[in-house]
Amino acid sequence: MKRKLLLLPALLAALAGRAQSEADILIRNARIADGTGNSWYYGEVSVKNGRILAVTRLPQTLRAAKVIDAGGRIVAPGFIDVHTHIEDDEFKVPTAESFLMDGVTTVITGNCGSSNTDLAHYFHQLDSMTISINVASLIGHNDVRRAVMGSTNRPPTAEEQRKMESLVEKAMQDGAVGLSTGLIYVPGNYAQTPEVVGLAKAVAKYGGVYATHMRNEGDAVEAAINEALTIGREANIPVEISHFKIGGKQNWGRSTVTLGMIEKARRDGLEVTIDQYPYTASSTSLKTMLPDWALSGGHDSVVYRLTTPDIRKKIVGEMTGIYKKRRLKNLDYAVVAYFEADTTLNGKNISEINKLKRKKSTLTNEVETILDLVQQGSAGMVFHGMSEEDVKRIMKYPFNMFASDASIREFGVGVPHPRGYGTNARVLGKYVREEKVLGLEEAIRRMTSLPAQKFRLSQRGLLVPGYAADIVIFDPATVKDLSTFTHPHQYSTGFSHVIVNGVLTIENGQHNGTRKGQVVRLGR
Repeated sequence: MKRKLLLLPALLAALAGRAQSEADILIRNARIADGTGNSWYYGEVSVKNGRILAVTRLPQTLRAAKVIDAGGRIVAPGFIDVHTHIEDDEFKVPTAESFLMDGVTTVITGNCGSSNTDLAHYFHQLDSMTISINVASLIGHNDVRRAVMGSTNRPPTAEEQRKMESLVEKAMQDGAVGLSTGLIYVPGNYAQTPEVVGLAKAVAKYGGVYATHMRNEGDAVEAAINEALTIGREANIPVEISHFKIGGKQNWGRSTVTLGMIEKARRDGLEVTIDQYPYTASSTSLKTMLPDWALSGGHDSVVYRLTTPDIRKKIVGEMTGIYKKRRLKNLDYAVVAYFEADTTLNGKNISEINKLKRKKSTLTNEVETILDLVQQGSAGMVFHGMSEEDVKRIMKYPFNMFASDASIREFGVGVPHPRGYGTNARVLGKYVREEKVLGLEEAIRRMTSLPAQKFRLSQRGLLVPGYAADIVIFDPATVKDLSTFTHPHQYSTGFSHVIVNGVLTIENGQHNGTRKGQVVRLGR
């Protein structure tokens, strides 16, 4: 009896040890695409305490609280969207279905020069309320400049430059993954290259990235690329060129030149990469159609100019001249995504709105219609102006990542660009399965390990034991984007399960309400 009693603690310890080795989730019958770009293989993936426990070819004998039969579907790392704008939407829609239903488990926000300037506070908010996806952030140049200088059109003084660099350094210390610029937006468009170099140097000290919405993506795209590369070289910082594209029919085909510039820079030793959304239309503010000088000083100043006859006439003349040079007969390529002042205009193009205003269909009148809308508060727009051949050529470039350039969509609100719902599914369905522009494993690498490496997201982007258990399961034969320009509010199909930090969040194609996303800081 005494011997049996002595054996009992040992038996209990053994059982406890076995219990500790059990998995939270076990995924069986999987085609594993691990994020490296290597060929998929059959195997199993187990998860415990938010981390990947094991990835094996052979069946795992451990027990699990939840067993998922992948049924031969692809099991991959959760997708990382490197270019988003989720600020404010994360509090409206913390469940982030528009991203998760497209396979995205981590987003990088703060792009195009627009971010929270106090990232410590922002990250604390995210940690306190929790959302369903992981969030990393850049520090935005436009908001840093605005905090120090307002919206003035002039170079900073030495003291203002120092203050901006100090704000950027503080953001890096708080965990920002880099600096972003939006050099077509006020007030970033008033900054000269040395100003940005100074801020980029402050970021480089911490190992961050310089991500840029360049000054031009159309007629002057080559000069804009050269500026981005110059900033990278002078600041000794990795460069990410956002939503790489060629805008304007007159420029179609120039991607052969612009990609060549990126390739040469890499050969010369600059760590430059690009990202892309897989569509032939862009989306941004209506105000970007106005000349830079007309936007100085904020909305009140803009309204003053638009209501001063001589100034308005100058703006109309300048804009009309640009569109004539582009050989445009009308502005039907510009479609309203969301106009708060009059939501009945959502989904209509400028030519249609001009007719609704009972104006004659002339280029000058359509420019006047744009200015009328701006006076009322501007609008979010979709601009149709890219070539499918350029999109495909850019897509084939191996150091190109996929990005939605989107917010968390409020289902049913406005007529937004479909990229906010279907970016990854579109790549996997249209361009991988149907058109074979690139291979499945290569597409997954661009969505996972390449973004994690570029933005130094530690222990994410690969199916490796010990890494964060961000995992997607999808059917490569059925994955598809359903969102369209006319009917955008449709989730992608084909993603059956999505796991975020080891917790099942999308289950059998439905969000289960779980909110286990985390703030992801540089190198942590």
